[in-house]
Amino acid sequence: MQALIALSRFIGNTFAVWVLLFAVMAFFQPSWFLPLTAWIVPLLGLIMFGMGLTLKGADFHEVARRPLAVLLGVLAQFSIMPLVAWVLCQAFALPPEIAVGVILVGCCPGGTASNVITWFARGDLALSVSITAVTTLLAPLVTPALIWLLASEWLPVSFGAMFISILKMVLLPIALGLIAQRLLGERVKTAVEVLPLISVVSIVAIVAAVVAASQGKIAESGLLIMAG
Repeated sequence: MQALIALSRFIGNTFAVWVLLFAVMAFFQPSWFLPLTAWIVPLLGLIMFGMGLTLKGADFHEVARRPLAVLLGVLAQFSIMPLVAWVLCQAFALPPEIAVGVILVGCCPGGTASNVITWFARGDLALSVSITAVTTLLAPLVTPALIWLLASEWLPVSFGAMFISILKMVLLPIALGLIAQRLLGERVKTAVEVLPLISVVSIVAIVAAVVAASQGKIAESGLLIMAG
C-alpha cells in the first residue's frame, strides 16, 4: 500500500507532464484513444466523487475567516477567465466549434488542478481550496449562464439542459462523495491517499479522448488552437 501511495504522490506531482504526453500521443495515434470517448462522463463523475471524498468543513473556514478574499477569488474566476477566452475568440476569429470550446474552458471552475498549482507555487493553499470549493458548488448555475452569455453568438445554448448536465456531472458525484465520507469515516483515508493517482489517470484519459476525437479539427485549426 505504501508503494501505491508513493506512486500516487509522484503521479499527482507530475500530472501536467502526463497530460501533455498523452495529448501528443492521442494527436498522432487517435485510434488508440477513441474508445475512451464513451468514458468521458463517467470519468468526470469519478473525479468529482473524489473531490467530495476530500471536501471537509475546514475547506469552507476561509469563507468565514476571509470572506472578502474568497469573494474576490470567486469573482476573478468567473470574470477574468471567461472574458479572456471571449477576447481570444474575437481577436483570432476562431471557428465556431473552437470558440465554444475555448469559452467553455474559460467558464469552468479551476478544480483540483488550481490547488496543485497553488501548492507548487507556495501560494495560499487554504484560500485556494476554499475558492475551489465555492466555485465548484456555484458552477451548475454560473457556468451555463456565462456560456449562454458569451457563446450563444456561435452556437445555440440551452441554459436548462446545461444546468441539468452539470448538476449530474458535478454536484451529484460530489454529494455522493460527501455521503460516502460521512458513512465510511476513517476508512476513507486510504482511498483519499491514492486519489491523486485516480484523478490524474481520469484527467489524462479525458484529455486523450477529446484530443483523439478532435484530431482533425485540431490539425485543421493549427496555431489557432495554440492561441486559444
